Amino acid sequence: MKHFTKVSDISDIDALVKRARTFKGNPTAAEHMGQHKTLILVFFNPSLRTRLSTETAGTRLGMSVITMNANQGWKLEFEDQVIMNSDRAEHIREAAAVISQYGDVIGIRTFPTLTDRDKDYQDHILNSFIRYAQVPVISLESAIRHPLQSLTDVLTIEEFKKTKRPKVVLSWAPHPKALPQAVANSFVEWMRATDADLTVTHPEGYELAPEFIGDVPVEHDQQKALADADFVYVKNWSSYRDYGKVHTQDNSWMITPGKMDLTNQAFFMHCLPVRRNVVVADKVIDSPQSLVIHQANNRQWAAQAILEHLLNQ
Repeated sequence: MKHFTKVSDISDIDALVKRARTFKGNPTAAEHMGQHKTLILVFFNPSLRTRLSTETAGTRLGMSVITMNANQGWKLEFEDQVIMNSDRAEHIREAAAVISQYGDVIGIRTFPTLTDRDKDYQDHILNSFIRYAQVPVISLESAIRHPLQSLTDVLTIEEFKKTKRPKVVLSWAPHPKALPQAVANSFVEWMRATDADLTVTHPEGYELAPEFIGDVPVEHDQQKALADADFVYVKNWSSYRDYGKVHTQDNSWMITPGKMDLTNQAFFMHCLPVRRNVVVADKVIDSPQSLVIHQANNRQWAAQAILEHLLNQ
């Protein structure tokens, strides 16, 4: 059984991107692929783009789509050999097995605790579903990765790149609350698997997990990192080392027109939602170089390509 949770689940990224572009040009290219199949989406935290794009993708493939907001009163137990005398009324063993009887593909969206790094980086909730589910599982974002977003980002860069091997900069930006490392982790993971010249820039104390950053160059001088960039991908994340903590709200890391002037007329990218004039200035996100709406549009085509891939297994 195949699942989609990380870049290594895909043997040919180029073929997957090509298929997503096919769907973008012809949304009903495989409209009967999912006929008489059911897609069940389980959200443990809310979503706009992930939910709507995946529902749309499944529908375009002919699937019936059921979405469940699991954070509204449904509390699951994920630990084994426990006495279930608390507020958790159902165990993941039964829940995943039952959902598998109702659906042909299960999508799971989870969120990290940002307090227990070991458990979060084991992707405890997502992997518990995979362990007990009897059908393919697709990650709609987990505690440590967001593969659908990253596939979307690869697709978007492929569409807009002007050179064979563009310089891509992932830049940390300030944010008023602690956010997970999932988008940043996943973006780095997918960029390392493609032909891109990647640099990561962030203040000291915001280093990503070693298994994700690998040998990717890290530059603590944001302006130096941005020099001659072709794409500037911006995202906030909390500390990995001092797990879940926010060390600084340094507004000087916000992306401004002056910083974009340092680049090679770079495109601006962000997964959304974004805090305007905190993460990025209005004049940048509203400029012709901003790809944020293109990225959001591409979410549906990436999801459609992945769902078709899983249905073909």
